[in-house]
Amino acid sequence: MVSTAEIPAKERFAVWREVSSTRWLPLDARCEAHLEGTFRARASFSELGPVQVVLLTATPLSIHRTPKLIRRSDPETFLVTCTVRGRVWGEQDGRHSELRIGDLSLRDSSRPYLTRLAPNELAAQTVCLQFPRSFLPFPQRDMRELLALRIPGDQGVGALSSRFLLHLARHLHEFSPADAARLSTLTLDVLTAALAGELDAHRSVPPHTRQRALMAEIRAFILRNLGDASLTPDVIAMAHHISLRYLHKLFQAEGQSVAGWIRECRLQRCRRDLADPLLAARTVSAIAARWGFTSPAHFSQAFRSVYGLSPRQFRRQCATVRAE
Repeated sequence: MVSTAEIPAKERFAVWREVSSTRWLPLDARCEAHLEGTFRARASFSELGPVQVVLLTATPLSIHRTPKLIRRSDPETFLVTCTVRGRVWGEQDGRHSELRIGDLSLRDSSRPYLTRLAPNELAAQTVCLQFPRSFLPFPQRDMRELLALRIPGDQGVGALSSRFLLHLARHLHEFSPADAARLSTLTLDVLTAALAGELDAHRSVPPHTRQRALMAEIRAFILRNLGDASLTPDVIAMAHHISLRYLHKLFQAEGQSVAGWIRECRLQRCRRDLADPLLAARTVSAIAARWGFTSPAHFSQAFRSVYGLSPRQFRRQCATVRAE
């Protein structure tokens, strides 16, 4: 985490300009003189295998990747930015775009570019992924057609990538090192599918990549709808325009069942809520219902089979540990 919160106001932008360029890749950050006194920024850096993830929140500033900086150091990477909050404006290779929440944009570290965060707004937040160019299965000449273009986050495969990256940004601090390799592969698969859609080059995407991207979309859909007791494999299959048989096949390929994964996720959410002291006044039945369990008896039995304790015993155990 890099933040200007504890830095005196008059020094914030100068410190940020230096730290951000050395911590990431060489960049020239600029801020209008009359805004430097109120400048604020915070960045969280994470590594998902070969994918570096940066969650950046900042008041208005511009970021320049100049020819001089490229000559100094070039990691030969692609950067994909997703707007989490506010607006972002970008330019590369003579193209420019304005991104709103959920929209995506591609950059190439080997070519000059300009990005403006929060133009005419108080602050903006973005999640940016940086990874080697060789990790995408497309010719470089084709990828140049996408540089700085807006990839809509509200339609088509772009919507899948948008939802995935927004979820990644909001839960970045929750992922353990053991999650890194899996999330790295999944992230690149999702981005590959989205970029293939923009290039209209689905045949360039390996079948296993398309399959993993579809699984990412299905899992995200399930997580968004865990509290809906009517969430069934039939509903999930229809929502993704695939057959029920194919849905089961996708999960079986990963050694799981659809219903089993839904139950596992629901139990994890219930366990988290039962351990939360802020929810101590909420009944066990209410917590179970919140996550889609309609029968308290069935919930208690399922919880005990996985965690070895009844929900009430687990809650008392957590309270005892906190009191010690």
